[in-house]
Amino acid sequence: MISPDSKTADASSDAVVRVRNLTVELPIYSAESRSFKQSLLSTEIGGRLLSMRHGPLRVRALTQLDLDLRPGERLGVMGHNGAGKTTLLRALAGVYPPTQGSVEVDGDVATMFDIGLGMDIEANGRENIFLLGYSRGLDPAHIRSKIDEIATFSGLGPYLELPVKTYSSGMASRLAFAVATSFQPDILLMDEWISTGDQDFMKKAEARLFELLEQSRVMVFASHSAELIERTCTRFMILSHGQIALQGPVSELQDAIQRTRATLEQSGEAAQ
Repeated sequence: MISPDSKTADASSDAVVRVRNLTVELPIYSAESRSFKQSLLSTEIGGRLLSMRHGPLRVRALTQLDLDLRPGERLGVMGHNGAGKTTLLRALAGVYPPTQGSVEVDGDVATMFDIGLGMDIEANGRENIFLLGYSRGLDPAHIRSKIDEIATFSGLGPYLELPVKTYSSGMASRLAFAVATSFQPDILLMDEWISTGDQDFMKKAEARLFELLEQSRVMVFASHSAELIERTCTRFMILSHGQIALQGPVSELQDAIQRTRATLEQSGEAAQ
């Protein structure tokens, strides 16, 4: 087992993801005047509220985190709610800039969270293929080359010509998923396993996710499911209050969960 204070391997040229001393602080506006809200937020993010003399409160979501990921590695990230799992993914995706430290990512990134970002419910499904593609940084030529494949995979048929506001939530999710998985990334970032649409579509979606996983150079997968992490990952990391509590090979995950659960139960928190 790798201990919490073990250093990651020295940075090397073959690392696809290099994170050094990463600290991320996020502003929380108008929380100062709401004592109940401040108390609730403090509980949710592990008590790491930082006061500011001028401006909003800040929450320190990640603290001095180091990470190296090399080709073929699949990292499963676990932790209690508010431990920093989603913040880490967003920092790797470039959504949250580091407050301190650095994040270096070598390659194209696909994010399997906020997959509906950029969708316009007034536009039809075919138009939204372009809008969703643009929001993910895909160039128009790529979208045009994939539009028939995306349309077929979504299974929406004639509904593609109708405004998205006429879709059910499942139909909209199918369209967004089809676009999000339409290109092969170097780095795949996932926040929980995607489950969308009916049973038939979920089978197709799972098969496509495994295909992306196998072909990507690196995956980072945040989940509460130890079973999924054991199925899909080579390494695990357990976060607590924005710091690495434990990490190691996935074969040692169950032992780490038991150790973490015992520690968290003493402090009144849930293990996963």
